Amino acid sequence: MAVRKRLPQHESRIAALDAARALLIESGPQAVTLKAVAARMGRTHANLLHHFGTAAQLQRSLASHLAGAICGTIAEAVLANRAGLASARDVVDLTFDAFAREGGGALASWMALNGNEDALDPIVEAIHDMVDELDASGAGIRREVTLTLVLLALGDAQMGGALTNSLGLPAHTARDMAERVLTDAAERAASMLPG
Repeated sequence: MAVRKRLPQHESRIAALDAARALLIESGPQAVTLKAVAARMGRTHANLLHHFGTAAQLQRSLASHLAGAICGTIAEAVLANRAGLASARDVVDLTFDAFAREGGGALASWMALNGNEDALDPIVEAIHDMVDELDASGAGIRREVTLTLVLLALGDAQMGGALTNSLGLPAHTARDMAERVLTDAAERAASMLPG
């Protein structure tokens, strides 16, 4: 019988969040339970209870974990875009993928439907912090653009495929619209610069 290595508390928590993220992507938010995450890790249900307390707390921690990782990636793309090393479409694709392929949209919807709305706070806070960090100009344009981009990405993750298909539009229509919003905002910001 193999002896399981005891991980330090922080590493065990990160391993649990990674396992929860994999379950989210593979099977959806309803699969992110303490029992399923414990089984995925080869740990006990009691071990996860110790770290998270409830499934709702696990999902809140997962939302925070995802939001931090996703916002970090998007912030890097925004900075690369400003430096001319990435396009507005790169920023759009990262944002849309975070809500669709990475499961952020499904998790947000699941938590809201189950009355765990305060679990969305880490996502909102991470986006707010990212905008504050990136909004050096103080023009306020990025806040409006961020709101539009996130709502488009969230809506697209939830029902974009069915709706674009029903309307006879290409699947990338919402991404194209978001790219235009970012490009237009960048042009407005550039026109406001002195000189």
